[in-house]
Amino acid sequence: MSFEEDNSKKKQKLFKFTFPMETRSDEFILEIPIHIPYSGHVGELVHRILNSFKLPAYLEKDLELALKCFIGKETVNYYDELSENEINNALDGTTDVEDIIKIWEKSFKENTVEFGEKLGTNDSELFSAVYHKLVHSPALETILQVEHTYALAVADIARERDLQVSSLNTKQSDEMCRAVDGINITSTEAEINDLAGRHLEQQSLVHAQWDSQVDAIKEAQRRQYRDWVMDRQTNNTTPLSSPISSLANQTFLDRIDAPVDSVGPILQESFTIHLGSQMKQMHNIRILSADILDFCRLKHTSLNSGDPQPQRLQTALGLYSNDLCGIVLLTDTHIGSHTGLLKEFVDICESSTEFHFPSMTEQLETVKDTIKEGVEWRKNHQPQDCPNQLLNLTTSEQLSRRSGTKYLQTGDVFLTRHSNLAEIHVVFHMIVDDSLRSSDINSRHPAILGLRNILKTACSNDITIITLPVLLMHEMTEEMTVNWCTKRAELVFKCVKGFMIEMASWGGSDLKNLQFLVPKGISEDVFSSLATMLPSIFRVSNPLVFKATSWPVTAKNKHDKNNSKK
Repeated sequence: MSFEEDNSKKKQKLFKFTFPMETRSDEFILEIPIHIPYSGHVGELVHRILNSFKLPAYLEKDLELALKCFIGKETVNYYDELSENEINNALDGTTDVEDIIKIWEKSFKENTVEFGEKLGTNDSELFSAVYHKLVHSPALETILQVEHTYALAVADIARERDLQVSSLNTKQSDEMCRAVDGINITSTEAEINDLAGRHLEQQSLVHAQWDSQVDAIKEAQRRQYRDWVMDRQTNNTTPLSSPISSLANQTFLDRIDAPVDSVGPILQESFTIHLGSQMKQMHNIRILSADILDFCRLKHTSLNSGDPQPQRLQTALGLYSNDLCGIVLLTDTHIGSHTGLLKEFVDICESSTEFHFPSMTEQLETVKDTIKEGVEWRKNHQPQDCPNQLLNLTTSEQLSRRSGTKYLQTGDVFLTRHSNLAEIHVVFHMIVDDSLRSSDINSRHPAILGLRNILKTACSNDITIITLPVLLMHEMTEEMTVNWCTKRAELVFKCVKGFMIEMASWGGSDLKNLQFLVPKGISEDVFSSLATMLPSIFRVSNPLVFKATSWPVTAKNKHDKNNSKK
């Protein structure tokens, strides 16, 4: 039995309010239907009534008092009637008492530890504990080597797939060109349509065959890898049947075949800041220019062998720790379409086997299923009696709110977890739209509020290193002038600073390292202006410089020194 009501269970009651008029002897009667129980704010409803019916301002207090009394009385009557109906149903035998008992029993088990079922450690928790122990032991080097070897095997299959698909596309393109050139001579429109259908069927068949092969090898690698990790915990030596038995006695230096591509970002500045009013906390802040996917992409030293990327060492050590790394990736509302930057990110995730979490495709499917529940909740809890609620927002905010009413809205965020990326454990996918191209956004824009939710989630879940796009864009466009970039960066800097100060009262982990990312290709002058702006907004930690003297400076010495000068 539940006492949570939705809109369909609410009852509509007629509220009557009378007040005298100066020009006439009779009274003005105001009748307004109100849904009981009323979930909105009474004061806000009073102002809407005054504005809608052009009522004088002196009626505000009387109207609010009458409205509160009416809603309170009708709410009590509503719950009394609801309770009486439930009691009568129970007495008449209409309500099944056993079902109610089962619901309460389930609630107690799910929400109370004392009554919950005593479950042991599941396989996922056991594997994470064993892995965390091994990566902090001499076995770390071997673990990274086998992960790298598996990644190279998947890359080889992906390379063969791309070659075959490219060859098929070239062959089909030549056939279609010959057919089109010979139309009405050697071929007809119907034959061209049939040829296009056969080409599409061939491509679908080839993609399905290769996808099946890639999924099979990934599943085999995942099963073999997890079995080996668990065997390594019980046996201190590497099993002879292990896929890395030949690598057990080799080191990183023994396997260097080519120099690592270590080309990093050229434009970067780092600062140490202190935030807080009384108990100040120290944070490291860096602003840099780079491609956001460079933090995710694994760079292989050679095609057939080589060492893992150096960043993988820190990523593996922090995978099951209190120092996780996160990044903010901007995307659109079409999650399942895999277009643009999201497609490139998915390709990076699928280029190697995910040993610890579900694959990127499975996580996106879970997100799409969860979104349906969230959208339904938002639809049911959205105020229905506020048709003019968007009038107080700016133009860009109105567009962003209306653009995602069906699925996700601008500023919504969903998370994915990863263990096979270069430097990232958690990715915050924030929904954005074209309203961010405008220069009139402010701190109330949904994207800015999305950054607040991201920082709050990071603080609550041990994510101590996070990278976010300071311009809320991943690429430079024509409208991004110097003034545009300066204004946008100033807005994000100030809002993030406020969020970080507010974050101190949220509890959880401290955000140790914050990286502001600007799009790759930005001019040095613009980058310098943004880097100069950052320490002026944040409080940079500067050392105090004292002048050394040959004798201690006291009040008496200072007085004697001044007299000697005279």
